[in-house]
Amino acid sequence: MVGWFEIPVNDMNRAKAFYESVFNITISVHEFGALQMGWFPNDPEKSGATGSLVRHEMYKPSLTDGPLLYFSCKDVDTELSRVAGASGEVIQPKTQIGEGHGFMALIKDTEGNRIALHSQA
Repeated sequence: MVGWFEIPVNDMNRAKAFYESVFNITISVHEFGALQMGWFPNDPEKSGATGSLVRHEMYKPSLTDGPLLYFSCKDVDTELSRVAGASGEVIQPKTQIGEGHGFMALIKDTEGNRIALHSQA
């Protein structure tokens, strides 16, 4: 049901570098007046929502408030291994969710947001 997500950032270049490094992707930055967006790549052949980093005075990063986004991964360990090198922090290491539900981990991005990772392996 999720069609789009937005992650608040204070420094677009710093956040862009973090997400590109952790997920091995390229984010394209677009300016819309006072609103700056860093779009995650979109592949219409794959399922799942896409979204954007957003820098604007109305968007406030938070470690505890707001929704928690789960990024799908082949193996959570791969992205976790890149977090510290991208100036982020592992909040919760890879943890088994339960029988048949895979694994998850929590990270803190460079902007202070809490983000989750999920994989079946």
